[in-house]
Amino acid sequence: MSTTTRTPESQQDQARPPRPYRVGQSRPLARFGLYTAVILLALLYIYPFLIELGTAFKTDPDASNHPLNPIPTTWTTNAFHQLAQQDFSRWFANSAIVAISVTIGRVFFDSLAGYALARLRFFGRSALFAAIVAVMAVPSVVLLIPKFLVLNQIGIYNTYTGMIVPLITDAAGVFIMRQFFESVPVSIEEAAHIDGAGTFRTFWSVVLPMARPALITLTILSFQGSWNELGHFVVSRSSPSLNTLTTGVATLVSGGLGKTNQYPLKLAAALLMTIPVALLFFVFQRYIMRSSEGAVKE
Repeated sequence: MSTTTRTPESQQDQARPPRPYRVGQSRPLARFGLYTAVILLALLYIYPFLIELGTAFKTDPDASNHPLNPIPTTWTTNAFHQLAQQDFSRWFANSAIVAISVTIGRVFFDSLAGYALARLRFFGRSALFAAIVAVMAVPSVVLLIPKFLVLNQIGIYNTYTGMIVPLITDAAGVFIMRQFFESVPVSIEEAAHIDGAGTFRTFWSVVLPMARPALITLTILSFQGSWNELGHFVVSRSSPSLNTLTTGVATLVSGGLGKTNQYPLKLAAALLMTIPVALLFFVFQRYIMRSSEGAVKE
């Protein structure tokens, strides 16, 4: 009868744990292909913005002869000087007034409505929330003619009030805030009630500060939506003095302020219009996905 003896080396190999499987090490070709596809998609997405940026500094003949070349043959700022001679500053001021007012209103009223739907118990709460979700599915273009008729009948057509009030609440904002408040532990509010805080005091001083990620997200979306709004401003005013950036740039695109294509003038206006929203996003983007920490201390 023979016996098999194991060498120390074989025993050491048997006792050694298996190496973890790593996709990046075993499939370098697939990883390279994935990175290449991501880079190509990023370039495809960024390229129109590069065309906008470069064309804003072109001459009219250069923009017409080389529309897809983002690098100007001759750098010039004539397009920005032409914008200064138009009502661009008035358009910018009108957009700022409307966007800031709408953003403040949406943050306040959407957070109130979201908290009421998340915490307060009243008859028809589920049906009301279902109706709000259903409103999100209605295309905004369907409501343009009814908006015009209502604004005209109540006498606020062609005013700042008519431009701001219909946008001051948003179904999507109510939905975002309601979903966030549902994630806040009820024990925090119960502790505030024990300390003598009422419903609004609990909302304002306890719950709302915890909702900073949702509030920042709602602020960015509200400002961006009202800043880029076009359809509502078309039907809510007719005076050129109430033109916003979207309606003013629309007149440029339609050729209402000059002859020829005027690509540099149009894209210079679009570039300046993009800057405030881009700055707002880059300043606050790190807060969008940040969740609240330390809400409950066990």
